[in-house]
Amino acid sequence: MDKYSYINNANGAFVEDLYDKYQKDPASVDPSWQKFFEGFEFSKSLGPVKGESVSNKEISVVKLINAYRSRGHLISDTNPVRKRRPHKADLTLDYFGLTEADLDTVFDAGMEISIGTQSLRKILDHLEKTYCHTIGVEFMYCRDEKLRQWLYQEMEPIANQPKFTPDESKYILEKITQSVTFEKFIHTKYVGKKRFSLEGLESLIPSLDVMIRQSAELGTKEFIIGMAHRGRLNVLAHIFGKAYEDVFSEFEEYMLPKDIKGSGDVKYHLGRSADIKTRDGHKIHLSLLPNPSHLESVNPVVQGNVYAKKLEVYGNDAKKIVPVLIHGDAAYSGQGVNYEVAHMSKLEGYGNGGTIHIVLNNQIGFTTNYKEGRSSVYCTDIAKVTESPVFHVNADDPFAVTHAMRMAVKIRQEFHIDVYVAILGYR
Repeated sequence: MDKYSYINNANGAFVEDLYDKYQKDPASVDPSWQKFFEGFEFSKSLGPVKGESVSNKEISVVKLINAYRSRGHLISDTNPVRKRRPHKADLTLDYFGLTEADLDTVFDAGMEISIGTQSLRKILDHLEKTYCHTIGVEFMYCRDEKLRQWLYQEMEPIANQPKFTPDESKYILEKITQSVTFEKFIHTKYVGKKRFSLEGLESLIPSLDVMIRQSAELGTKEFIIGMAHRGRLNVLAHIFGKAYEDVFSEFEEYMLPKDIKGSGDVKYHLGRSADIKTRDGHKIHLSLLPNPSHLESVNPVVQGNVYAKKLEVYGNDAKKIVPVLIHGDAAYSGQGVNYEVAHMSKLEGYGNGGTIHIVLNNQIGFTTNYKEGRSSVYCTDIAKVTESPVFHVNADDPFAVTHAMRMAVKIRQEFHIDVYVAILGYR
């Protein structure tokens, strides 16, 4: 059997064609391939190498890197409570014509992921941390080369694991503590009351707070938010500053008119506006729009509201006002209004410069088993319609969730596209 059979396919011709283009005009190929061919030519300048051609192995390692970028999310550690359903990721060494004997071989391809010339072992370890740890990223289907390069540079140098200062870490802990304590108190005080808890997904609160701060630094003046019931009271209390006594009084049902009997979930429909000041001193106006029990029906209302304000208040400057939609996973894949909103998102007369979609996945879809809610791998697969990047994040890693939300708002402000952050937790 030809041990080079893995090279004798379309990829070999493709690489050869790219190299021809590079020799004529280096700027005509992707910057990542420019770096690869620079390394290849450097290796040739050192003279002949004994044994197998270095270029064949280098090509295999570059193909491995791009495979991790494309499919690493399929095996990422994003589920905090159970093993993920198995997916065929094709990331084994033999799939690329490599073996364990190559693990200590040094490859120039390491420069492609910002770690310099390194052994295959270190390249693999870096890829695992970047694309298969608590953040899984889907973005290689995006045709915008600048967006892909931006994501490489944002994620790969730090292996998708940023360092937070002690002050930032303490603040994230403080917001998590507020969120957890709030839910525990309601559960203990109002036993049997209808409750759409944020338990298992509390990392939403610090990450949403940091996202607002990050966006304010990039020039945002206003956020308009639409969300369903899950976590709504927690967001009102800890993002909008609604007083605890006001939240708890609604559980006492003093607000219900005398002709209304029984309980309900009216408090989960209520909206609110607030003017807040971020920790960095930026003033931001927040609006949470009221919405009924048909969970996703608020989404086009948010989009219309943002579009009108973008034109009439902010002189058509999309950076000044940002729409945020917070979904449940089962509702997002199950309600057709989301597909309609996605298809309208880039049309003239509807476009808002990108929406940040946050999906809260507690793996039960209110009453539906997670295996019975959809046919696609992810509920966010609708993102491929608009070539929007998706961050799948483990809810038990608040630093990862915060990092993903920060990247999401940067992308929205820089590229004016929809961005998805799917937070996988439990209930």
